[in-house]
Amino acid sequence: MSTLSAIAPAGTHLSADEARALIAQACPAKDYRDKKVLLVVPDATRTCPLGILFTGLFDQIGGAARAFDVIIALGTHQPMSEEAICERLEITLDERRAKYAGVRFFNHEWDNPAALRKVGHLTQDDTRELTGGRLAMEVDVTVNARVFDYDQVIICGPVFPHEVVGFSGGNKYLFPGIGGPEVLNFFHWLGAVVTNPMIIGNKWTPVRRVVDRAGGLVPVSKLCLCMVVDRAQLAGLFIGSPEGAWDEASELSKRLHITYKERPFHTVLSCAPKMYDEIWVGGKCMYKLEPVVADGGELIIYAPHIHEISLTHGDAIRRVGYHCSDYFVKQWDRFKNESWSAMAHCTHVRGIGTYENGVEKCRVRVTLATGIPREVCEQVNLGYRNPATINPEDYANREDEGILLVPKAGEMLYHLRERPAWAREM
Repeated sequence: MSTLSAIAPAGTHLSADEARALIAQACPAKDYRDKKVLLVVPDATRTCPLGILFTGLFDQIGGAARAFDVIIALGTHQPMSEEAICERLEITLDERRAKYAGVRFFNHEWDNPAALRKVGHLTQDDTRELTGGRLAMEVDVTVNARVFDYDQVIICGPVFPHEVVGFSGGNKYLFPGIGGPEVLNFFHWLGAVVTNPMIIGNKWTPVRRVVDRAGGLVPVSKLCLCMVVDRAQLAGLFIGSPEGAWDEASELSKRLHITYKERPFHTVLSCAPKMYDEIWVGGKCMYKLEPVVADGGELIIYAPHIHEISLTHGDAIRRVGYHCSDYFVKQWDRFKNESWSAMAHCTHVRGIGTYENGVEKCRVRVTLATGIPREVCEQVNLGYRNPATINPEDYANREDEGILLVPKAGEMLYHLRERPAWAREM
């Protein structure tokens, strides 16, 4: 189908009624009579007015459909409680028990083989072609088996610049959203090899090619509702295929979600919002700002509320530590059996650098001012600051001095107007 879209005039946002009108156009109730529908939605680590889409779709097709259920595209994030899912969908617990009582909620289980089904594989030639020769190996593609219980999967989620794939959204809500570990580990490591600055905010990356190829292997009808969000409001809505809706939405995201600076900063205080509850997701406060940190500068992730590196991947991260990708690539025999996703996260947080003759030289310093103790920070090769010694307001309005304060980091991408060679589009 061709993509349907609605874009708010600059400085305004789409109303719920405008979004519902577009949903009605894309999803005639008669087309869903006696059909089973599964909504794939993000967890709480993405800012978006998801309730507009959930309630709009339910009111439009929920009465006609035989089943109307929701699965949380967790990737490898922690499962959500019933209460947290209701909050994500912007409904009350009373509404859940009444109007939405027939809707089933599921959390994705990426590490449960019984919850997954193989839909195909990427051959060695496939991966060599998709990655531009960087990696060549066979990769199984598995997805949550629940999708095969439905006539259509409807993907609902926002599009933002993203450190692994370039821009989030589209088929990324399938892989890694509800995908299995093999392809997840493969393309996360691919992103690390390419490096965050070369990927983030660029559309047609090697990882996007892998994600779209994997999405094409899922033999279920798919519809995608891509949101572009500005200050937590709906700036644009695009409905179509995962590829088509994402393509158009990412163009709007590129205009709204990238802030350009004329020169780099020697100090950046990157403040993590409460929706990031561990460094596994709070690392976005580095990803989105690495491009504007000066060589030799320091980026501080300020998050007194964060006390964990990662509940799921913490052991692996403690074993390998935070290092540049060169550190792992040049010692591959030592690290190849570790979690590729965990290592990819570590490279993105630590930033780009080199490893020569046993010496690692990273371009910038990365410091945690969190609830994570000094000894743990040092163990994983990150700097430590006591968050109680930091007053964010002391960093405000000092850009002329080379100091940048970002009060809510993690979604808006910062780039230099004139990008250095290590951050230019591929």
